[in-house]
Amino acid sequence: MSNTAASRRSRPDEMPATPFDPELAAVLDGMGDLRAAFPSSAALVPGWRARLAEMVPEPTLEQLRAGGAYEVDERTAPGPAGAPEVPLLVARPAGLAEGAPVVYHLHGGGMISGSSRAGMELILREWAEPLGLVVVSAEYRLAPEHPYPAGVEDCYAGLEWVAEHAEELGGDPERIVVAGGSAGGGLTAAVALMTRDRRGPGIIGQLAMCPMLDDRNDTPSGHQMAGRGLWDRHANEVGWTALLGAARGTAEVPAYAAPARAADLSGLAPAYIDAGAAETFRDEAVAYATRIWQAGGDAELHIWPGGFHGFDQLAPDAAVSRDARRARVQWLRRVLNR
Repeated sequence: MSNTAASRRSRPDEMPATPFDPELAAVLDGMGDLRAAFPSSAALVPGWRARLAEMVPEPTLEQLRAGGAYEVDERTAPGPAGAPEVPLLVARPAGLAEGAPVVYHLHGGGMISGSSRAGMELILREWAEPLGLVVVSAEYRLAPEHPYPAGVEDCYAGLEWVAEHAEELGGDPERIVVAGGSAGGGLTAAVALMTRDRRGPGIIGQLAMCPMLDDRNDTPSGHQMAGRGLWDRHANEVGWTALLGAARGTAEVPAYAAPARAADLSGLAPAYIDAGAAETFRDEAVAYATRIWQAGGDAELHIWPGGFHGFDQLAPDAAVSRDARRARVQWLRRVLNR
């Protein structure tokens, strides 16, 4: 191979796409309507959000209660200074003993969609029940109506309230794990940075699933998977632009908006980080875990072969999806029992 050909092949936009797992690819092929509906600009996000709610309805409180299997309630926490209160969904298995560990959950949705109920049915069934957890899920403000720092400050305010009221909720204030996927994974990392820097509530772990960490949107995996899967490089640009406006991609973006920007990753709570091998966020997830290790920190990293963004929720019965969810539960169990 000539030097010119080798150089061209090494460019991110010339790299061949990472293949999808066959089971996942079959599910992805049936999602044409969902993928085609994605907005082409931040200005179109509100209309897309309304359409998404029709296409993928969220569970009701009664559905989450599952015939009495879970106690589910809605609470509010004081918001950041001058901001509205932060809605919280509080859920626990019925009859759970007092002093249970707490998972503080931050939903996904690319910073532009989602709610506190997103993903909760799976979390209650696969985390709360077998591990005996109280789960508190925050409903933070969304971009573009509420750009940075509204959402992350809501998440931090909610964590402060959870730590203060954990015993009232039947939880243990000394055993709080922050967890989230996609945008919620990025917010999980940001809240871990904030509580370290502000000497805020102590957390014993951060579980960041396929986290949205880097507004620069220029990794090899982002280029490789452009136009493929869910939440590709274009969608990522729309989400980050909705959150940051003209600042996206510039030196003005702070670490609490995009945790990949953080200069110092030392002194953080133990981290679990994962992503699919066939998704935009693969390389930024690997880089973030690597930098935690280089700073002397504790991180567990999984890159799931053939996984597109959100594969474990959208194709829950695939073998790799089951493996991914099982690994998260195993990490939670270890962290909670240290």
